[in-house]
Amino acid sequence: SWYCGTILFYCISLVFNQIEPVRRTLVFTEETNNSYVELLPQKNLSMQAFTLCMQLATELASDEREIILFAYRTVDFDELNVWREADSTYILYLQGSYDGVSFHLPELNTFETNLCVTWESKSGLTAFHVDGKRSVRKMYKQGNIVQPGGRVILGQDPDSLLGSFNINQCFVGEIRDVNMWDYVLSDSMIGALHGGKLFPKGNIFDWETVKLQVNGIVQILWD
Repeated sequence: SWYCGTILFYCISLVFNQIEPVRRTLVFTEETNNSYVELLPQKNLSMQAFTLCMQLATELASDEREIILFAYRTVDFDELNVWREADSTYILYLQGSYDGVSFHLPELNTFETNLCVTWESKSGLTAFHVDGKRSVRKMYKQGNIVQPGGRVILGQDPDSLLGSFNINQCFVGEIRDVNMWDYVLSDSMIGALHGGKLFPKGNIFDWETVKLQVNGIVQILWD
């Protein structure tokens, strides 16, 4: 009957709506000085605020070693970099500064960690979020503006626009769900993202649609 058919369609829809979308995972399998992935932004990286989120898994954090997690470089500066430093702190650097803002966070490991960084120019307030939980907020680079015209890469730290890589700073492991907004998401929204709710989509990088350029030994898996 019409009623039974409607109920069946509704049940089938519920089942399919529970299926997670297939997502890309970048796998950096070994230490190199030439393997990286460039992300092509959906709009200009001229920003007075941002939220950057990504899923990471690596075993390098068990060593006393620098690990580049995200790099945006212009011709003149490392404009926006996120590092896991050799002393186990996690640091955001803006506009070529050597005095980044550091945080003591739970270490990355072989299981996926959801890591987000937020910053806002007007107040200078900066924070890291690990698996939906926010760190203390610190003040950093109040009044600064992230400058456009650079290149965003994962896997290496460029000391020139797209080169001068150091094998001892590269990333080894898996990265996916790299999303970026040109505003600060609320704590509740970042918690919802960690819980699997993908709203709102990143307007700088949306992992579902962002174009990637792969260089060197990097595998792309569809999970």
